[in-house]
Amino acid sequence: MTSFMSGGRISAGWRSMAAGLAAAFMMCSLLPGVAQAQGIRIVSDAETEAMLREVSDPLLRAAGLDPNAVKIHLVNDRNLNAFVAGGQQMFFHTGLITTVNSPGELMGVIAHEIGHMSGGHLVKRREEFENMSMPVMASMILGVGAIAAGAGDAGMALIMGSQHLATRSLLAFTREQEASADQAGATFLQRAGLSGRGMLDLFATMRDQELLSANRQDPYARSHPMSGARYAALEERVKESPYFDKPDTPERIHQLKMIQAKIYGFLDDPNVVFRRYPASDTSVYARYARSVAYHRTGQLDRALSELEPLLELEAKNPYVREVQGQIYFESGRVEEAITAYTKSVGMKPEDNQLHLGLGRALLARGDKATTEQAIGHLNTAASKGDQPYAYYQLSIAYGQLENIGMAELSTAQYYDSLGRVQQAKAHADRAMRQLTQGSPEWLRAQDIALQPPEKRRS
Repeated sequence: MTSFMSGGRISAGWRSMAAGLAAAFMMCSLLPGVAQAQGIRIVSDAETEAMLREVSDPLLRAAGLDPNAVKIHLVNDRNLNAFVAGGQQMFFHTGLITTVNSPGELMGVIAHEIGHMSGGHLVKRREEFENMSMPVMASMILGVGAIAAGAGDAGMALIMGSQHLATRSLLAFTREQEASADQAGATFLQRAGLSGRGMLDLFATMRDQELLSANRQDPYARSHPMSGARYAALEERVKESPYFDKPDTPERIHQLKMIQAKIYGFLDDPNVVFRRYPASDTSVYARYARSVAYHRTGQLDRALSELEPLLELEAKNPYVREVQGQIYFESGRVEEAITAYTKSVGMKPEDNQLHLGLGRALLARGDKATTEQAIGHLNTAASKGDQPYAYYQLSIAYGQLENIGMAELSTAQYYDSLGRVQQAKAHADRAMRQLTQGSPEWLRAQDIALQPPEKRRS
């Protein structure tokens, strides 16, 4: 509100206040490509996203939602936060995954966010903001008029009052939605046969966070204010569940710890990783993190040495093999990378991101036969429509085979998946000129070329 007050610039202040109130709603319609453009760093990791999917799907089904219609995105941000956006999209910060102490805490956040999604809160919140804006605008105009007429104090009172009432109305509406999402989330956990203890534990931490100054609070605590009454209502509901004392499985705990170590290895400063996981720690989690950190510092032998015991201890884990493939590939050892990625795909052929890694490695060989093999894996990776990079790699593969029509179509699909409509349409037009009219590929290009400029992808 400081900008509103400075210099008596009322119209600028109104714009600032309106923008501030709208900030919470802008996230409701973010597309992954737009999110990146606004500084939200979308990252991709097959292992982490597989766990999020495994945890989320039973809760989505318990909420009566189709898991196949819900997209999961990973945000490279160390803050504890998660949110849902329009088009049934869920975004999870890497900081959330590394901060939670148990799978149950993670499930609690997911259940709560699904509560927002199931309750249609994004639409309702947008409607509340729009309904609120007109009376606020009217009071602002009256206040400006009063100041222009010489009644400065009365005009400022009108403006300040409208702003205060709008903020109070918005906060009250948000608190109501948060409490509703709590109760819905607890219901979904019970329906799925899961304990809500972790949800209660994490939200108790959030309640304690409110004692901190705003700049020390986690974003999730600031955007999900936890009053004592709200916590008490959640506690009563969660403890009624027959599954309250059901513990997390050892397998899920192990999975979470592996992923936390991997995230630290890839995203933290390597020196921080080595301090967090000193050489004296010979656990699989420490080796996993150090292997990645050594790779990032160019110490290939040490990276592989740390990973070697995991290949035996985690013999059925496709993602350890995937990391091995990535280390080899990014170190220029393509043949070893292909071998490692092939093993990872063999363990879990339904994971499209593993196919993406193998396809990229095969493509690096450069010969025609292997490129055609790579196209098969890249098409598998792109089949679910949530891997833009697979389309990018396909465009390179088809270019190597001098199949210009398919290279242009793949480029169009790449831009289309990012929501960059104008670039997608331009490449689709060029693809149509190269492809056989009426063929399935030509029709896909036509669909992209004829979409309206204002198209918004879900």
